[in-house]
Amino acid sequence: MPSAMFRSFSSRNFRLFFVGQSISQTGNWLTMVSQTLFVLGRTDDNGIAVGVLTACQFLPVLLLGAWAGLVADRSDKRRLLLVVQSAAMVKSLVLAAAVFAGGPPLWVVYVVALAGGVTTAFDTPCRRAFIAEMVPAESVPNAASLNSALMTGSRVVGPALAGVLVTTVGFGWTFLLDGLSYVAVLGGLLAMRTADLHPADRAATERGGVRAGFRHARAVPELWVPLVMLTIMGVFAFNFAVVVPLLAKTTFGGSDQLFTALFSMLSLGSFAGALWSARRTTSSVQGVVRGSVFFGVGMAAVGAAPTVWVAFPAVVVAGFASMVIMTAATALIQTRAAPDYRGRVLALQAIVFLGSTPIGGPLVGAVCDLFGARAGFAVGAAACLVAAFWGHRRVRRIPAPAAFAG
Repeated sequence: MPSAMFRSFSSRNFRLFFVGQSISQTGNWLTMVSQTLFVLGRTDDNGIAVGVLTACQFLPVLLLGAWAGLVADRSDKRRLLLVVQSAAMVKSLVLAAAVFAGGPPLWVVYVVALAGGVTTAFDTPCRRAFIAEMVPAESVPNAASLNSALMTGSRVVGPALAGVLVTTVGFGWTFLLDGLSYVAVLGGLLAMRTADLHPADRAATERGGVRAGFRHARAVPELWVPLVMLTIMGVFAFNFAVVVPLLAKTTFGGSDQLFTALFSMLSLGSFAGALWSARRTTSSVQGVVRGSVFFGVGMAAVGAAPTVWVAFPAVVVAGFASMVIMTAATALIQTRAAPDYRGRVLALQAIVFLGSTPIGGPLVGAVCDLFGARAGFAVGAAACLVAAFWGHRRVRRIPAPAAFAG
């Protein structure tokens, strides 16, 4: 029998999913980080330009996320993931071809990032909801935590590889490697035993399905409070793609390698936070509140770090706390949302977290341009503490919940 931390690996389908996603998500981070390095190189380290790139990557989540969640609730999730992952593969191959053709103008990178955002909008709620179909109900929180560990582990390896590959073989081969990495996740999905899945009942095709998902989230305090907290932190604190490269290059005067090293340390902390969360069998709003305070302290420590050697452990702390928050919130949604609303509520989570980036990215980038990258971290720290204070005031009003773990 597997240990408590890895009990979800007893499911063959989850093992296939985990391996395929590990490879594909590492490739995805190759492209995410390489796009940032490309824009920084073309714009002389302009914070607003990086903020615009981040907005392009996540604006579709804001615009399409709710509808994408409804599509996930009404679809065969494995088949939908096959379509979405295939589209993401094409996107990366197109970007690689554009670089090999002679170096694309900046607007081409923005358009490809926008296309990637469309695939993210559909992939995120579908992938997270599909986790609950691969394992028994009692293993869903563990599977969610292991998936978070997977995502953050790819954030450790991907940026480190990007820093090496961009300087040795160039952007084109880096983007091509990402495109080829999707073969792993597509193969895993095709190899699954569909008879072993635990599909939720598909949502009815009534009118107002998106609004019904919002009403369901609003009516369940254990869903609504984390969603509001994630909105506050998503706008002002979870802008690592903007503040980390600017801290590395403008505050500490480092190179692309310093940026990728800092990002990898941040992701290492996130990976540790996900593994720590995997040992827990329950999640609560109180856990999200405590994690928000911890995250705020970590962000403040990074912003105040006098040297890069102090910043390294501080970003590990910030990464750890950020993943504790995200894992707890995701597990709450997967266990407290009714099964036929799960995709829509997970889409709301993606909207308030990823979809808030198009708003917060340029704003925080402008703050960094005006006052320095340290100010960007200070804004994030303040947002975490505000979210924690708001959530704490409402925790005592939350009744004992009835879980929907079907």
